[in-house]
Amino acid sequence: MSKRYTKADLEQIVYKQLENLNAMHDLLGIMKYQNDLIYNINQTLREEIGQFKKQQVMYPTRRNPKPKI
Repeated sequence: MSKRYTKADLEQIVYKQLENLNAMHDLLGIMKYQNDLIYNINQTLREEIGQFKKQQVMYPTRRNPKPKI
């Protein structure tokens, strides 16, 4: 039992698929924009961490003297 589609039915299916493809294209564009934002934030964070590590001062710690016997 195969269903017979009319031209109007097929056109409706094709237009619905086109709408879905356009929606997916929009979502991919949004995801690309978000990925670019994340990449830029990560670059900035790497630079800030590098600057922080350069500014960090290592203070000498006191060693416990060996006990005298």
